[in-house]
Amino acid sequence: MQIDYDEQEDILLINFNNQPIIKDISLNWNVNIGMTEKGIGEISILEAKASGLLPLYVQPNMWIQQPAKEKIFS
Repeated sequence: MQIDYDEQEDILLINFNNQPIIKDISLNWNVNIGMTEKGIGEISILEAKASGLLPLYVQPNMWIQQPAKEKIFS
């Protein structure tokens, strides 16, 4: 996986692999997904900073698995 940001053009490109892109899907005017034979190959975001998608924020506890809540049956 590789993440590149072109500050001059305000484009964020997230590459998941080096497989050839066989189809592009446009989610909206500024988010495009490049599909490979095995799934998502890349995501490109135009005007990433201007649209508020950069900088990326990750909550510190986001990756910690929360304990399952006990289910009570009556």
